[in-house]
Amino acid sequence: MNTELLGIIATYALTLVIAIPLGKYLAKVFAGEKVWTDFLKPLESGIFKLSGINPKEEMNWKQHMKALLTINLVWLVYGFFVLIYQDKLPLNPDGNPGMTPDLSFNTVISFVVNCDLQHYSGESGVTYLTQHVVMMFLMFVSCATGIASAVVFFKAFRDKTTVKLGNFWDFFVKSITRLLLPLSLVVALILAFNGTPTSYEAKDQFISVQGDTVNVSRGPAAGMIAIKHLGTNGGGWFGVNSAHPLENPNYLTNSVELIAQVIIPIAMVIAFGIFIRRRKLAWIIFGVMTIGMFLLLIPTVSSELGGNPALAKMGISQTTGAMEGKEVRFGPAISGYWSTVTTIISTGSVNNMHDSTMPLTGTWQLLGMMINSFYGGCGVGILNYFIYLIIAVFISGLMVGRTPEFLGHKVEAREVKIAALITLLSPFLILAGTAIASYVFTSHGAADWAVQPQNWLNNPGFHGFSEMLYEVTSSNANNGSGFEGLGDNNIFWNVLTGFVLLIGRFLPIIGPVAIAGLLGAKKYIPESAGTLKTDTLTFGLMTFAVIIVLNALSYFPALALGPLAEYFTMLK
Repeated sequence: MNTELLGIIATYALTLVIAIPLGKYLAKVFAGEKVWTDFLKPLESGIFKLSGINPKEEMNWKQHMKALLTINLVWLVYGFFVLIYQDKLPLNPDGNPGMTPDLSFNTVISFVVNCDLQHYSGESGVTYLTQHVVMMFLMFVSCATGIASAVVFFKAFRDKTTVKLGNFWDFFVKSITRLLLPLSLVVALILAFNGTPTSYEAKDQFISVQGDTVNVSRGPAAGMIAIKHLGTNGGGWFGVNSAHPLENPNYLTNSVELIAQVIIPIAMVIAFGIFIRRRKLAWIIFGVMTIGMFLLLIPTVSSELGGNPALAKMGISQTTGAMEGKEVRFGPAISGYWSTVTTIISTGSVNNMHDSTMPLTGTWQLLGMMINSFYGGCGVGILNYFIYLIIAVFISGLMVGRTPEFLGHKVEAREVKIAALITLLSPFLILAGTAIASYVFTSHGAADWAVQPQNWLNNPGFHGFSEMLYEVTSSNANNGSGFEGLGDNNIFWNVLTGFVLLIGRFLPIIGPVAIAGLLGAKKYIPESAGTLKTDTLTFGLMTFAVIIVLNALSYFPALALGPLAEYFTMLK
């Protein structure tokens, strides 16, 4: 056990060793300062010249969002048709079929919004070509979209008063050329040299220990697995994701993949403080996020190491902890760490089956996605946190009897209304989506559909409710992991989660960027003795309290009906 816990500590420590200097580097890149990757400028200039883009043209926040939404719409249409007709395209040695329209609708939206919720199995659902030109391509550009949006947000607070927030395309391209491509190359090489496939051959055969002939899928997986984690995407080359021995061969690759998915979200927080010249504020934000992570991590690891009480009552020894759904290569402790970071960050990759974790672990996984701002996804994590911060600023201002201010700009009714709407959006999508699914399952279970609703769940009762709640929560949080006892590849779930994915991705980006743009355009007010300081421990704790209270009020009833009810039932 001590060795397993040391593995968690070492992995997190290495993450910080990489993420902090990476944050300093990103701040310089997006501020236009000299960095060692400036040799890539000719490549970027060529991209801009070919595209007819002037990267020096300044945009306001509305122009940024127009560019973001337009290009994402193009990717959505492009990917939809490629997936439908993939069986007629090359690089399909296993003869995988084209997707149905509803599955293609869900899949392309999922990858465009950085969620990678997979209602198909990677080995049989897509071809080598679509893994490259749709899945991997969208993993890069969807992550770069989130990072570019965050830099727009940064720009709004760098100068005292401004409506000039840089150029979206400049931030977008640099996110790929200066960050994602170089890091992906390093991670892919580590994976390839440790046994992750990199070939274009069809399935291979081997004889199992039992003497059975087994067909094993392969393909150029290492590159996709690198960007799936660095870009907090999470979609697996293989159906069982990073629990697959070819996608995650050993403890070294497990640690590399864990580190890869956390470094950019942390680095973006550090970069924010350096970029706007408020380092103390960044460390306060990082501190709140880290406390939140540990408050979810510690009970998760404790729950998984403690084993299953139901098995203990039967006299079954569980010296290694709860091993159902776990890989013996890794064990329950590091699997618990993975389950925590993959749900607080919008990665969604798994090295164990979340459906098999202890009920309380399921609670923490759900809560991590519901809060969605403890580090969070690439770029969007700090945007999600900003909404809580604005609400904390507003409440604190009321408490001290002053007009709320953030970094020298008055927070007025318009900004608070936007923050309130974004705050209410996630509970609405999660609870309404789960309510619709529960109603259809209970009231129309025998409906004459291709897949009857009564056949959705392998586990009825409390756990079945948790499976549906998890699916909608994962979609809203752009996470993509799932309680895989749910049969989700049908028209109902493909369409429902498709719309949740779209709304849950873009409105929480537009809202914070709009607030930042509106604040940045306001007259700067110098700090005075009565100014509410947002870079103090007290205000950090206030923000943390806002996060806890808002999410407890929003989600406790749903959690009580699902994983909490299952936990107390198990203790009988």
